[in-house]
Amino acid sequence: MKKGILYLIPSLLSEENAAIIPAHTREILYSLDHFVVENEKTARHFLKAVQYPKPLQDASMHVLNEHTKAEDVNGMLKPLLEGKNIGIISEAGCPAVADPGSDLVRIAHSINIEIIPLVGPSSLLLALMASGMNGQCFSFAGYLPRDRNDRIKAIRELERKVVAKNETQIFIEAPYRNQHLLEDILQSCAPSTLLCLAANLTAASQFVKTKTVAEWKKDIPDIQKKPVVFLLGR
Repeated sequence: MKKGILYLIPSLLSEENAAIIPAHTREILYSLDHFVVENEKTARHFLKAVQYPKPLQDASMHVLNEHTKAEDVNGMLKPLLEGKNIGIISEAGCPAVADPGSDLVRIAHSINIEIIPLVGPSSLLLALMASGMNGQCFSFAGYLPRDRNDRIKAIRELERKVVAKNETQIFIEAPYRNQHLLEDILQSCAPSTLLCLAANLTAASQFVKTKTVAEWKKDIPDIQKKPVVFLLGR
């Protein structure tokens, strides 16, 4: 029996802009009945927003997040072995990039499943594109440490890489901790270091601005509880 295909489906960064999902991605999405999702409620909102043509209650969904047990991941691939295709959907943006999914993809590779990543929004790439910073040499640091002392050490290490390598440093934070992170960046980095804040990407309220740390200190924005990508550069 021919095995199914595992599709990696970028979801919306903002529910108000469903048109951002390309027609080809929608076409494949509409053909699927089986999904692995980070959050079932969010996934159903996404499917509704992109006008998924089938009854939502009939869509099969397995939840894959930080609480999923390792032994449960293999079972999610069973439909693929039966010749059925599966789509992975994260809460926002691209699955398996700063979101769950990579473990499932790795296992799929090990059993010779075809993997097809689909086109759609990635907050990290959109932020880098709009930052004006080095797009040929960059690094994604993910989430910085929660402990403030460790976080400040991490920020200074990222700034050191910016200076030493001209390597743009990209990182994120849980929205409810954004303001604390911003304050630590402004206190820890040199006045001439560039900081880009890319908030609410693809939404009508989108805000992307690159300024020096010294300039940001003169007018500190309120970014609390907003999805933000942070970038340091020179």
